[in-house]
Amino acid sequence: MRQRTIAPNVLVALLVAGTAVSAASCGGPPVDLAKALKVTDAVTGWYDAGIVEGQKNKLVPSISFRLTNVGTAPVSSVYVTVSFRVVGDEQELGSSYIKAVGPEGLAGGASTPPMVARSSFGYTGEQPRNQMLEHSTFKDAQVSLFAKSGSPAPVKIGEFKIDRQLLTK
Repeated sequence: MRQRTIAPNVLVALLVAGTAVSAASCGGPPVDLAKALKVTDAVTGWYDAGIVEGQKNKLVPSISFRLTNVGTAPVSSVYVTVSFRVVGDEQELGSSYIKAVGPEGLAGGASTPPMVARSSFGYTGEQPRNQMLEHSTFKDAQVSLFAKSGSPAPVKIGEFKIDRQLLTK
């Protein structure tokens, strides 16, 4: 039986053609999410997570926000990782993973509906919730948002200090 071989220059041509078809089917070059997306309408605070351990009030850091496509090219299939941390501490308080934009895409100039993310970890105390925010041992928190679409690494699109305000919604 005879073995078939492909000349190296034919193989390179096939690979280049396959890459071009692959790029075209994915909508062209990837969009730089750090430049195309802007976090808008951000509201941060401490969400009243109810009563735990029988008598203790629980507060967790929270953010609500929208994403606005400030670029001209549409973006699609965007996921946002929301990471909460105590200010000055590297240990994460909690995180959320949100499907922010579906495969239908977000056109240039358009904004997403509001999204809300909350940590599952926070502070508990027996005092009233407003007093918890004023307590001498209370530590402020911050939130970082990272966007990802396709295979590139996530990019930071925002960072906010969690305001010392009580949120009930």
